[in-house]
Amino acid sequence: MQDIAIYKNDKTLISTNKKRLIFTFLSFLLIYLVAYIIDPFSSCWDGYFKRNMFEIIGEWTFTIIYSFIISEFSIIVHDKLNKFLTWKDSPTERLLLETVINLFAVLFINLLLEYLISKYYFGPQNVTIAPSLEEKRGMIQNITISVLIALMIMGINIGSHLITNWKNESMRAAKLDQVILETELQSLKLQIDPHFVFNNLSVLSEIILEDQQLGYEYAENFSKIYRYLLVNSKKDIISLEEELNFLNSYIFLIKNRFGDGVNFEINVNPAKRNCQLPPLTLQLLVENALKHNQTNKRKPLKIKVYTNSQNQLVVENILIPIENVSESSGIGISNIIKRYDLLSNLKLQIKNDGKTFNVILPLLAQA
Repeated sequence: MQDIAIYKNDKTLISTNKKRLIFTFLSFLLIYLVAYIIDPFSSCWDGYFKRNMFEIIGEWTFTIIYSFIISEFSIIVHDKLNKFLTWKDSPTERLLLETVINLFAVLFINLLLEYLISKYYFGPQNVTIAPSLEEKRGMIQNITISVLIALMIMGINIGSHLITNWKNESMRAAKLDQVILETELQSLKLQIDPHFVFNNLSVLSEIILEDQQLGYEYAENFSKIYRYLLVNSKKDIISLEEELNFLNSYIFLIKNRFGDGVNFEINVNPAKRNCQLPPLTLQLLVENALKHNQTNKRKPLKIKVYTNSQNQLVVENILIPIENVSESSGIGISNIIKRYDLLSNLKLQIKNDGKTFNVILPLLAQA
């Protein structure tokens, strides 16, 4: 069976449930801390803990609920904005929008709570009474504290997001280095593979005896392949034009080795030749097809390389499975999947209907 790989998503720095607990606890502490800093000589601090225990517990319960509401709303706003206005794409707009939404939300929540407390705790008649100077001062103090809480929560959210992004980007860079190294090792393995060298030199020696001009062309294409492997295996992406030129040299060797046992059909839109893809992708896919299928002159292996209308490159081969083939290491296609996963959000597709095997490669933006 031809190779397929699966990958997991990165995790965030702080889970949502942990955020709820942390934000609620910090908000609770900040409410009392800021209130004391603003007015340390307020009469409410005199004998604060000498009050009835049920009164203190009731106040703390209300404060915790209030802290939770502000924290929860801030988390919801942050998560929703992450879906359509990311920090990476629009950092300034994101900062302004998240700040404005949080500030308006805090103002609305405070006014709503003041109204509900006035109406249901002190009585409906209290709603129509103009607030005293002390009450206005208390409202302003509550709004100030709430704004500070909202800004604190937003700051922690942003910090958590930036640290998570930095961590994920570091991991992605490390993974990409690992995949590039793996690609280099694969190309080096191909270079020193005695079977690969022996087979091509054997074919070359036979061709030279029969046709010196063809032997020269074979040696030239053989050297192009090695030069391409050495120069481009370290790159992240390369143009489709360069990959196709390399593939033509590789096909030249394959045709002289397998003869009519394998047929190639290449139909690539010229407008797409400047698009990008990971280097050695086509070589690995052709090698994968040859590894898993028979190459018989009576029923040749057909390999097609073509572009479709969706800015994708398709590598297709008919299935003529080799019987009792050894289990594949899975390095070829999994290597390509890893590199696409690290280089873009576009996903490689694999289709196998029992008759043909298709690998659909997204073409990356032009350089």
